[in-house]
Amino acid sequence: MKKDEGFHAYIMNEVLQDFEGITSRAMFGGWGIYKNGLFFALIADGQLYFKVDESNKRDFEKKNSTQFVYQMKNGKEQKMNYWEIPVDVLEDSTELNNWVEKSFEVAKRGKKK
Repeated sequence: MKKDEGFHAYIMNEVLQDFEGITSRAMFGGWGIYKNGLFFALIADGQLYFKVDESNKRDFEKKNSTQFVYQMKNGKEQKMNYWEIPVDVLEDSTELNNWVEKSFEVAKRGKKK
């Protein structure tokens, strides 16, 4: 799977540029997105996914978002607790800020475990 460099650049240089502490690192076929060193989002297959738990899952479900799924070497599908960010959220900086903060909180809770 080829990485979508253009989408990564768009997300990092336009969508998330005004958020403090946001960085990315290449991983597998995409990128991990970090805030203050905590992994809270990922880019894969030209899509941006945010970390989800029971505290913010309903937000994603209301927007008919899809969960990140990848195929393992044995052919089985593996679901991860990351869901696609809806386009309307990406285009609304105030709304996006809320979603970033909620997913960052999920990442912080996960770190404590």
